[in-house]
Amino acid sequence: MKCWYLYLLECTDGSIYTGITVDVDKRFAAHAAGKGARYTRSHPPKRLLASFEYPDRSTASKAEYAMKQLTAAQKRGIVKTAMRQNARQKKRPKRKQNAPHGSR
Repeated sequence: MKCWYLYLLECTDGSIYTGITVDVDKRFAAHAAGKGARYTRSHPPKRLLASFEYPDRSTASKAEYAMKQLTAAQKRGIVKTAMRQNARQKKRPKRKQNAPHGSR
């Protein structure tokens, strides 16, 4: 089963577009080419703000609905928090693996 993604795009006018897809890069390219959603045809995307993985379409659709209920400022806050969490995960040092007992 394919994972689904909720994604947020920042448009050239500063607005935020929210959608779901199974391939974020392909969907962004479609929006950028003017072949995506009607909204992004008149509000071209500037950049991908964030994407969040979900196990299935139903869960992603519910998350999309919840995200669309938020203000742009609240969405930007979620993006900022997600970026901080990703940065922390990348900075964590990898744990050393201990040699098996009895080997030297």
